[in-house]
Amino acid sequence: MKVTVEKNELQKKLSDIQNIVEKKNTMPILSHFLLVAENGGAYITATDLETAFKEPLKLTVATEGKLCIPAKKLFEIVREVDGDISLESSDEKWLKVKSGKSQFRLACLSPDEFPVWPALPDDTEKMEIDSLLLLEMIDKTLYSAGESDTRYVLNGLLFNIKPDGTLTVVGTDGHRLALSTKMLDSKLKEERKIIFSRKSLAELRRFLDDEAKPVKIAIGKNHILFEMGTIQFLTRLIEGTYPNYEQVIPAAADKTIGIDRIALMKSLRRVSIMSKERSSAVKVDIEPNSMAISASNPDIGEAKDEITVEYAGEPITLAFNARYILDALSVMNSDTIMIKLNEPLSPTLIMENEKDDYKYVVMPMRL
Repeated sequence: MKVTVEKNELQKKLSDIQNIVEKKNTMPILSHFLLVAENGGAYITATDLETAFKEPLKLTVATEGKLCIPAKKLFEIVREVDGDISLESSDEKWLKVKSGKSQFRLACLSPDEFPVWPALPDDTEKMEIDSLLLLEMIDKTLYSAGESDTRYVLNGLLFNIKPDGTLTVVGTDGHRLALSTKMLDSKLKEERKIIFSRKSLAELRRFLDDEAKPVKIAIGKNHILFEMGTIQFLTRLIEGTYPNYEQVIPAAADKTIGIDRIALMKSLRRVSIMSKERSSAVKVDIEPNSMAISASNPDIGEAKDEITVEYAGEPITLAFNARYILDALSVMNSDTIMIKLNEPLSPTLIMENEKDDYKYVVMPMRL
């Protein structure tokens, strides 16, 4: 193989795969990417066995070939050199990298060792979703998914797609639940409940840029393929049954509080400075037209703040993990939010004012 490529082009494409290639040395091939250079086009592929990524690479091909190249090392080399880069190999063991007067020799692996890209059957169901819509739904739910929960399904997001085109994305770690619902133009033949890993969606969102574009989705039995322009992003689905999220959302509430979202965020940030770091616990005293937020830590001291709210019910006192509330408020857009609750220890529902497409449920803490 012998090819020439612009530094910026190669640096950008190698940057795209750095989070996908395996950092641990459990399987050396997973720390490499596959470069396929043919006269009809070239592309790079990277995988960690859970997620696979394929993207075209613009280069000039003098001699066709393919090779598995260490992703991190080549990225570091490309970042430091100046000018166009020449890649040349005469076998499957070594790659010569040249740029100006700089020369490198990289140990490589055989392309035959690289995992095969899973093929989806021809009858795989397909649908489309706007990239900005998908990005918004991931952003509004991903933070509430578990990170190292023993219930593995909670370490991901549920995509519940109904035949009428309703898409509901849900994330929960058992202490809180975030739910985003939108209507799609695409429809499926039957309801599908798909669970994605947190890591794969955190990586996918990097390729959902700020410009509205259609994302093509092919839903297989064990894998799902996202196509964003020339980028192909394939991920393995998590097996298992996701909790019944609809049972978690309070059906009715006898107390409703209207609050300025920014004022509440600022108050929580101020008071939580004095809360215990691990629990971020804050006490909330709600009275007509007033909310007092306080925290105390015997080793540090205490804090108290008060904000004006819209509330005309009986006084109630409860406690929350301030970080859980701040996570939700930071992804909301409305100036005013609604907090709906019944008892001090019952699930609390937070919604954007006059919007029904995003709901956040959080369990209060014991005082």
